Amino acid sequence: MSLHIVLFEPEIPPNTGNIIRLCANTGATLHLIEPLGFDMSDKALVRAGLDYHEFAQVQVHASWDDYKYAHVSDGRALDRIFGFSTKATKTYVAHQYQDHDALLFGPESRGLPDGIRNELGIEQLLILPMKQGSRSLNLSNTVAIGLYQAWSSIGFIPMDAGAP
Repeated sequence: MSLHIVLFEPEIPPNTGNIIRLCANTGATLHLIEPLGFDMSDKALVRAGLDYHEFAQVQVHASWDDYKYAHVSDGRALDRIFGFSTKATKTYVAHQYQDHDALLFGPESRGLPDGIRNELGIEQLLILPMKQGSRSLNLSNTVAIGLYQAWSSIGFIPMDAGAP
């Protein structure tokens, strides 16, 4: 049993560090798609992840295409990648998640690019509702909300990656 968190070109080290800690404690696998806005040894990243790095399964992919190839090579279908976007119309709670689903999040400053949103299609885009006039939530908060909803959807069955 496993879920996958995919960060497309993340920019802010503490957000990624928090997400590493989240993945370590839930067993989700974290995928980082380059270019990254930081070095993996960045002090802010390490500090935010504290000592959870060794408990998290983190994979770095050179590009979106490389990630998709690895995703399909592992026997997972591309139609099980769900992008989170403020431009989506379907809420994250209106979706029935399954084992091995991937939750995709864009960079903090600009979100998922049009090309990826178009490639996924409207049925694979999800939104976290916010009050009118709000721009976005913090990336690590959004990932936490999405991951726990997905994990709840599959019955909180223990995930493979393990936790401390």
